[in-house]
Amino acid sequence: MNSAATTGLTLYSRTGAAYRFDPGALCLELLTTGGPGPYSRYEVLREPADLAAWADRSRLTPTPVLEISADEVAAARGLRDALFGVVLARTHGEPYPAGDLEAVNEAAARPALAPAVTAEGERRWTGPLTGARLASTVARDAVELLTGPFAHRIRTCASENCHLVYVDTSRPGRRRWCSMEHCGNLHKVRALRSRQTGAEGG
Repeated sequence: MNSAATTGLTLYSRTGAAYRFDPGALCLELLTTGGPGPYSRYEVLREPADLAAWADRSRLTPTPVLEISADEVAAARGLRDALFGVVLARTHGEPYPAGDLEAVNEAAARPALAPAVTAEGERRWTGPLTGARLASTVARDAVELLTGPFAHRIRTCASENCHLVYVDTSRPGRRRWCSMEHCGNLHKVRALRSRQTGAEGG
């Protein structure tokens, strides 16, 4: 899990405004690509190039040059949907769905992307750079998150209209919004208008 200030994704609101969202973990970044049920309308992983583009935007550094098959894209979607089930159960204090937990653990048990250091002291990836190994890397990140010190800080955005999931790695542990640029700012605007309306009514 990488909490460097340079991490995060650029997302777009319904009005097209760009904002920065850092979910705090690689596995939670995958949840921005779509999901099961009501999240399916956000689906962006339809072909190998889509999964490669997500990896390029993710906190994986350096970006691995991947060889991805159509079957591996489908498997990545399945892993993502299982992650949704497990992560949301954790945020609600509910038991993990058995099938979803099994899917995450099975993916984590497979070979992952292997990091290495070059003679120049730079990081690189070795071994087959496949979609399957990318999925295993994501699943292992989920295991680390769910069994680590920040597991109790996995949350969904406090906005009623936002379902983004993040892990609060801030020192005070009081993060409420997916992004202060987006939902946090919208909340401030609504609160200000509410106070102004109350003052006018009074």
